[in-house]
Amino acid sequence: MSSLPRGTSAQTIAAPQTEAAARAADLRAQLQHHAQRYYVQDAPEIPDAEYDRLFLELQTIESAHPELRSADSPTQRVIGQVLDGFAPVRHAVPMLSIRTETDTEDSGAQAFDARVRRELELADDAPSVQYSAELKFDGLAINLRYEQGLLVQAATRGDGETGEDVTQNIRTIAQIPRRLRGCSAPVLEVRGEVYMRRDDFERLNERQREHGDKTFVNPRNAAAGAVRQLDPGVAAQRPLSFFAYGLGQIQGWDQPATHSATLDALDAMGLPVCTDRAVCQGAAGLIRFHRSMGDKRDALPFDIDGVVYKLNAVALQQRLGFVTREPRWAVAHKYPAQEQITQLERIEIQVGRTGKLTPVAKLAPVFVGGTTVSNATLHNLFELRRKRVRVGDQVIVRRAGDVIPEVVGRWIGTAVERSGYVPNFKMPWSCPACGSAVLRGRGEVNHRCTGGLFCPAQRKQAILHFASRRAMDIEGLGDKRVDQLVDGDLIRTLPELYNLGLSTLAALDRMGDKSADNLVAGLAKSRHTTLPRFLYALGIRHVGEATAKELTRHFGSLDRVMDASNEDLLAVPDVGPVVAQSIRAFFDQPHNREVVEQLRAAGIRWTEGEAASAAPQTLAGLTLVLTGTLPTLGRDQAKALIEAAGGKVAGSVSKKTHLVVAGEEAGAKLDKARELGLSVLDEAGLRALLGGLPADPP
Repeated sequence: MSSLPRGTSAQTIAAPQTEAAARAADLRAQLQHHAQRYYVQDAPEIPDAEYDRLFLELQTIESAHPELRSADSPTQRVIGQVLDGFAPVRHAVPMLSIRTETDTEDSGAQAFDARVRRELELADDAPSVQYSAELKFDGLAINLRYEQGLLVQAATRGDGETGEDVTQNIRTIAQIPRRLRGCSAPVLEVRGEVYMRRDDFERLNERQREHGDKTFVNPRNAAAGAVRQLDPGVAAQRPLSFFAYGLGQIQGWDQPATHSATLDALDAMGLPVCTDRAVCQGAAGLIRFHRSMGDKRDALPFDIDGVVYKLNAVALQQRLGFVTREPRWAVAHKYPAQEQITQLERIEIQVGRTGKLTPVAKLAPVFVGGTTVSNATLHNLFELRRKRVRVGDQVIVRRAGDVIPEVVGRWIGTAVERSGYVPNFKMPWSCPACGSAVLRGRGEVNHRCTGGLFCPAQRKQAILHFASRRAMDIEGLGDKRVDQLVDGDLIRTLPELYNLGLSTLAALDRMGDKSADNLVAGLAKSRHTTLPRFLYALGIRHVGEATAKELTRHFGSLDRVMDASNEDLLAVPDVGPVVAQSIRAFFDQPHNREVVEQLRAAGIRWTEGEAASAAPQTLAGLTLVLTGTLPTLGRDQAKALIEAAGGKVAGSVSKKTHLVVAGEEAGAKLDKARELGLSVLDEAGLRALLGGLPADPP
């Protein structure tokens, strides 16, 4: 070994047995504690890189002092245990882990190839060895037992000899077939990894944050926690995925001669097998695979922490066999860790495009996940406090793929102590970008700036929403054009849109006279709108199209909406305390009112008193559901007519539904309506209720 693990001195290795024994005992205790936290409780306290360092240090001491190697050492067995509440499963073929090569350079692959050639007693001039190279997924190892082609049991690795029966939870993973395609062997055990995609993980954590629930440290822990749910219904709600990578017990099935062919066979049976794999020749082939997957790592939709090399020939695997806890014919070649420890130097506030205020950790720069990180998100105030992090702490930082780096917790190891008391972080009362009031809605976890139309941080989002089809419907004003206008400092507020001239627009990159003409025409057309569209276009939080229409029906004019008290707003159908608070907070900001007046001055008009001049309210108080394709009315047209007549359009059929309007190819909604005995109308019936309105509604 060319170098010692960080924290391990040559003196420790060469120390008397008593001193080395004491250090080894301490390392074993630490590793067993952290393994319990990681594998069993799904609540790690240290990053993977720190665990690997401790493990390597113990390996190094035991190599120098073989007499200290004990049967219960983490280096001699697979770590894990059966949880209370799950039936134990004795593995017919032990589920052993593989050796980890922590040298992340090319020399790691070269060392494995040299070791294999030495074990096979190959001469220096013998042909190169053939390997199967795969990804090392960061998930939870699972053994699937198929009998006569049917899935009968799923078990975790456990301690390698005995795992946990998690069959009911694994059945919730749609990727895992209940029956194998073209295989009816008496017994075929398939081994693989249950994991969670990064996008699924981010959505899961965001949902947890929105509900004020515990978030997960990383996708691996989220997946492990889902598999270990005693309630399969909870597991079914977690977005889990699976990759097969090997075999356990086999009876009555002829295994192919190579590992790569075995994976092809599993794929043919309908099991998901990762396509990022290759057959490689010698160390040079392994190095190319390691480099190519390292370059691709951030683009993968799931986490990996390395690649795996295996002798491709099954006969050679059997010839080399195993040593203690791991096969001689395989190794995991790691990449730089995606979690590291660094110091939290200060916390700043970032205002997002939608007005959300996010605490951002300013860190002592640290290399993690292939790049140097100095900023990481803390998500929200409640998440920050739940993680118990304060300025001056040593924290665990995670970066995986293109996911924004985040602080996942405080490192409770040998952290640098804080110099004096550090108070809890508090969110500001006013927006750091524009000075508007900061509001946290009832039952919400996120703080938001209320100056949406005025706040520079929200400028692009406010303009895009204002111009969207369901709002002011300004043709030609999309993302790229808004970027040009804002980044070029051509517009800073919404009213300035209506000051844009042909010459200014035509001068923009890739605009041209025709596009400029179209945008000017789109702006002119948008000056003639309706009050519900205008209210919706303002981007008031919680005010969607339906609420904007209800506000218009109830108050009849913009001024009455702007001046309505909280009690007045609560009298509007479908407006509850949260929506009323949001509307009131928006119009309480003087600069928001100023923007509204400037938009009026720019020539935006609608018919005041729209409530009084609206269509007859023949559907007032009724909830309708649209399903299928109507002969002449589009879905949006039908919805507009129903709402103009006082009705409400819901997305699903329930006992609260009054009428269902069905067209061609109506599906489950129509079936549900009949099951509940609801009245079903066609387009002609709807038109009759609406008073025979024309085919092209306004």
